Parts: sequence; C-alpha cells; structure tokens
Amino acid sequence: MTALSLFDPSAPGVIHLAEATQFSETGIVSRALHDRGGVRMTLFAFAAGQQLTEHATPARALVQILSGACEFTLAGEKTPLRAGDLVHLPPNLPHAVSATEAFSMLLTTIRETKGASGS
Repeated sequence: MTALSLFDPSAPGVIHLAEATQFSETGIVSRALHDRGGVRMTLFAFAAGQQLTEHATPARALVQILSGACEFTLAGEKTPLRAGDLVHLPPNLPHAVSATEAFSMLLTTIRETKGASGS
C-alpha cells in the first residue's frame, strides 16, 4: 500500500469494499483506492442526512452505489438511487448528493486528455 491509496500501484491486490468502507455517525468519510494515470477511485461513506452541495468537475465520473440509499441531483433533476445503481456524469455537469439514509459509493473520475474521443 502507498500513502496515497489503498492499492500499491505496482502490485496486484484485492480489497473487499464493504470491509474497507469506514462510516462516521455524523459525517462523510472518503478513502483513496487509486490515483494514477488520470484515473482516481475513491470510496465514500455518508451518514444519514449528510450532503454535498451542487458542484461540477472537469473530469468524467462514474458513481456506483454500494450500500444504502441517496438522492443525486443531476443538472437540477433529483434522482433517488440505491445499492446497485450506477451513474454516469459527463464533465462539467452540475450535481449534488444527499444521503436519505447511510450509504456508500465508489466514485471513479477520469481526467480526459485533449483530443480524446468517445469512440
């Protein structure tokens, strides 16, 4: 393991996400799994009632809900999500998240290089 992530970037490894998730009774906990080559994977755990206000990122994002339930606001439209749901966020899309109950998610962001195509 490295100081920056739970995975050693030079070695194979297995992480059981449910065991790696660290919940707080009153907050949001994030843990970096990987951050190299323009790809960042972060494990998040939200206490019920916690939220991230509307923001946007220049990276493409994939959000996989691992446990619990939440509500994502995507470009102003509220969408309830639960374990097993996968969300795609194109770059610069305004979004927010609110924990309707304690939940965990895996966020993967991909920083695209100039000239990258969607083919």
